[in-house]
Amino acid sequence: MPRLPQVSGAQVARLLESLGYRFLRQRGSHARYALTTQVGTHNITIPMHRSIAKGTLNDILNRVSLWTGVPKHELIDRL
Repeated sequence: MPRLPQVSGAQVARLLESLGYRFLRQRGSHARYALTTQVGTHNITIPMHRSIAKGTLNDILNRVSLWTGVPKHELIDRL
């Protein structure tokens, strides 16, 4: 599996939007996105920081991978 890149919140937000997530709201430096599927609605919060911590990015990618069916390594490549 490729290593996690150093990315910003804006880059992660663009990735989510390309996967069908829609922007819901922003409060302070955290933006909320949602994806509606046949199973239900997945809400996820993205810290809109200059660089996202590796553990936070790993958790975001794991959850997005589960809900979209896109393998995690492919999400990393798209970043």
